[in-house]
Amino acid sequence: MSGITRARPWQDTLAGWALRAATAVALATDAVVHFQDAHFYDANTGSLLDQGQLFRIQGVAAIIVALAVLVWPRWPSWLLAFLVAASACAAVVTYSYVDVGPVLGLPSMYEPSWGPPGKAVSAWAEGIGALLALIGLIRALARRRAASRQRGTTARLVAAGQSPSS
Repeated sequence: MSGITRARPWQDTLAGWALRAATAVALATDAVVHFQDAHFYDANTGSLLDQGQLFRIQGVAAIIVALAVLVWPRWPSWLLAFLVAASACAAVVTYSYVDVGPVLGLPSMYEPSWGPPGKAVSAWAEGIGALLALIGLIRALARRRAASRQRGTTARLVAAGQSPSS
């Protein structure tokens, strides 16, 4: 069984680093737009939160998840990145075309225009970020599965009295 090498979690390929960086950039772009535009929506209130507060929460979530993907690129980080980016993308597209109205104490966020500053940029960043995060999630789960198989093979060899490196 020569040729079996154990992957070290701190080592990653150039493609892995690029995927992490691109996902983080997409999430950071989303965060910047939400922070910059939040004050435009402070007057749009619901019984629970106003739209400006929702924008700030989205910005904080995007920053935290971007850092998580950069620092700890495991499947939970990728899943969170996908959920944050995909939910934001779904929200901006939905509220641009559908008047959902107030939901669960949140204000009606219907805005049938792509004109507000940063709205289109944010939607593109969220969509691209969701796609990149999904790729990262699939990749992380595949690596996890491969590592699990390798541990199983090594355990069987050791149980059979063979050296895993022979």
